[in-house]
Amino acid sequence: MVGIDKIEAAHQQREGVIPVTPLVYNETLSNLTKGSVWLKREDTQVVRSYKIRGAYNLMSGLSEAEKTAGVVCASAGNHAQGVAFACALMQVKGVIFMPETTPKQKIAAVKRFGQSWVEIRLAGETFDAAFLAAKKYENETNCCFVHPFDDERIIAGQATVGLEIAQQMEAVPDVILVPIGGGGLAAGVISYFKQLYPETTIIGVEPAGAPTMKKSIENGKVTRLEQIDKFVDGAAVQQVGSTTFSICKSGLDEVLTVPEGKVCATILRLYNEEALVVEPAGALTIAAAELYAEQFQGKTLVCVVSGSNNDIFRMPEIQERALLYLGKKHYFLIEFPQRPGALKAFVSDVLQAEDDITHFQFSQKNNRESGPAVVGIELPAADKLEGLKERLHQQGFQFEYLNDNFTLFNQLIG
Repeated sequence: MVGIDKIEAAHQQREGVIPVTPLVYNETLSNLTKGSVWLKREDTQVVRSYKIRGAYNLMSGLSEAEKTAGVVCASAGNHAQGVAFACALMQVKGVIFMPETTPKQKIAAVKRFGQSWVEIRLAGETFDAAFLAAKKYENETNCCFVHPFDDERIIAGQATVGLEIAQQMEAVPDVILVPIGGGGLAAGVISYFKQLYPETTIIGVEPAGAPTMKKSIENGKVTRLEQIDKFVDGAAVQQVGSTTFSICKSGLDEVLTVPEGKVCATILRLYNEEALVVEPAGALTIAAAELYAEQFQGKTLVCVVSGSNNDIFRMPEIQERALLYLGKKHYFLIEFPQRPGALKAFVSDVLQAEDDITHFQFSQKNNRESGPAVVGIELPAADKLEGLKERLHQQGFQFEYLNDNFTLFNQLIG
């Protein structure tokens, strides 16, 4: 683990540059778990994520020759913003490689924080592709590579999140939930708490579509996942770091996974009920506290809210994934009789007052008695689905339910 002396030095180094983020009591989660739940609000950080901590700690220790040579990094967004902020502050030239799938909001933020000191290059569809491009650039130019997670200086910087939690709590927390992408934040919190407060349980949280650390720990070695769901972009990596894996393997008490749809439902709930705007990775720990609430009954629990760099243009997809997860959004391939009044009969005899058609795509076929339509229906509650199917049968509609047919669903809807 990273030494306490290095963590404390990183904490002192950040003074006057990186603010201490608030630790806020959350009544909703506390009532749900019948305990005491606190949110470590890294979403309020100067670059709206904890990533500035590690980036600044590493770069502030560079020699003058290294600063002159410049830096390069790869990031899906938040690390890039931290590096960009440090580049502008320290007047160091930086080249930042980002996946082509990075939300526009994050790209714009990197430009804003880096000003004229950074150059952005888009490479590949995943973080791992951008990482390879950045390493190639490092080898060609001999500049300094600022790793997003697998570097002791980065881990020491991220560990200051744990140091602040310990200073802000009146008593040592029972459990800390930490989101995991490459593992730098988790390794940092582990390094601080397991050396000073080993009684605290540290649990990592990963998206179900990219359980890279969980698989690696299960296999006893760093394991690369060839296929991942990239939706939770701040935590979706194909391979964790070797240093972070070593620390997490020995220091994590458990790794939980959360379905991407649940993450989306949590984002919407936080926005609608608590006026919190978080990105998918930032919602991971709160979603885990909700999903595994029984496990945390009566506990003092800290959820690290890692960031709030969400793109407003992603909200339709977030809402769609949430509704599908909650069982309120359903898609059907329905054969409609090619005669006047068929659609009216469907609306009046199959749908109920609170049912809403959200998608309708009909293809009329010549010389046929019926034609297929892809229909999306939003229901007021998940338990209304069987009634809808029964009414379709009663009215003689031939249909296929698409939600359970992954291949066909993606072809027609995705």
